[in-house]
Amino acid sequence: MLLNYTIMKLSEFKNYLTGASAINIVKPNGEPVAAHFHITEIGLLSKQFIDCGGQMHTQKLVSMQIWVDDDTQHRLAPTSLLNIISLFEKEITPQDIEIELEYQTETIGKYGLDYNGQCFKLIAKHTDCLAKEKCVAPKNNFIKLDNACTSGGGCC
Repeated sequence: MLLNYTIMKLSEFKNYLTGASAINIVKPNGEPVAAHFHITEIGLLSKQFIDCGGQMHTQKLVSMQIWVDDDTQHRLAPTSLLNIISLFEKEITPQDIEIELEYQTETIGKYGLDYNGQCFKLIAKHTDCLAKEKCVAPKNNFIKLDNACTSGGGCC
């Protein structure tokens, strides 16, 4: 599977937080996330699924939810977040796995994470077919079948 977003593991995130004076996060469009954001939860997500080719997959992620409220005086210190992560590792899982951040847009968006030495950047994640070798549709195209997707054609 070709991934088109940055994969950051929890250990890397902690390393970047260690010694940092602030946590600055930038959205994919370059705008900063409000400095008074909260990390409202850190959780372990486990997903078992079968792709369209019949192959079984298992995925585990550390999920962190970013929330921005009207409390503009609040600032989450890197040491506070490291303490929360430490509790997560003690109580839920010590595994060093990929992290994903949730951030509210039109709906809850799920993002990978990158770091440029000064700030974290939310990286948009995208869906992808996991069984391309079994797909019948050409890349970026739809197959036009006779009477398909027309009134009474039976596809819609």
